[in-house]
Amino acid sequence: MSFQDIVPDRILLVSATDGAAELARFLRACGYDVAAVSRPGEGVPPSVEGCAELVVISGAPGAEPAARRDLGAGYDDIPVLRLLNEAESEPGEPAPDRSASLRAPYTQRELRTTIDLMICRNRVARTVHELDGFFSVSIDMFCFLDYNGYFRRLNPAWERTLGFTPAEMMAKPFIEFVHPDDRERTLVQNRDVRGGGQARGFSNRYLCKDGTYRWLLWNSAPAVEERTIYAVARDITARKLADDERERLVGELQSSLTEVRSLREILPICSYCRKIRDDDDYWESVESYISRHTRSRFSHGICPSCMATQVEPMFGPEEPV
Repeated sequence: MSFQDIVPDRILLVSATDGAAELARFLRACGYDVAAVSRPGEGVPPSVEGCAELVVISGAPGAEPAARRDLGAGYDDIPVLRLLNEAESEPGEPAPDRSASLRAPYTQRELRTTIDLMICRNRVARTVHELDGFFSVSIDMFCFLDYNGYFRRLNPAWERTLGFTPAEMMAKPFIEFVHPDDRERTLVQNRDVRGGGQARGFSNRYLCKDGTYRWLLWNSAPAVEERTIYAVARDITARKLADDERERLVGELQSSLTEVRSLREILPICSYCRKIRDDDDYWESVESYISRHTRSRFSHGICPSCMATQVEPMFGPEEPV
């Protein structure tokens, strides 16, 4: 059961003829939700405000402009079906897009088929318009890639991120924009997707117009019959740099912990010369041992106690001048 089976399509009927009630009954019998307006300018019933799919005008010459005024500016794209009698001529004003006329005599089947077709076409056009809008304003980078390795369509996010225009990116095989170190695994991933697989969380680097590279995270799937890959990419350069910095800091911390564990061990030290014995039974100075097992380095000076007990006696007492 579709959504339309639950919520009927709504039609605004503008008619000043005696047959308006009969036409409204027929349309309701066909499953439509009909709001009847007896004459142009009467106003839009609350039941169709914001949700009319079609305006049907019957026996009311010049009614279309008034009906559109009633609907408001937000309904400019609603299709209009004019039901003309045999003697009635087409209206002088140009017909809006997706509008049509049906001249008597016509059968009920022709009327219903025409209405269904107009509503369906309008719904498709609206859906395409909405998808194009979503495609254009999205922050993520959408693209269509053919099986020959060329971009067929890219949204504006690509140019905002990389600096290349869509025309520039569609003029070359996509692989030329990939970092040389990432090309082999990118081609392997592309082959897997063309074979019917999916890319989930695949990352590689793409060239920017200024010569730098940015990291992109990909999700993609193929439309095999159309020989097209539909993909979305997201710029994760900042996150990648943050991950690299975190890994560097974790490495430094692990190295420091290793040094601390090494120095926390019981060290065999000579009671006289203060040398330390290492694991190879070799005796070395404290400075040499610590320098070899950690990244610490030494600078030498003289503490106040040693200055008083060791250095000053070497020079003797100061003589008065």
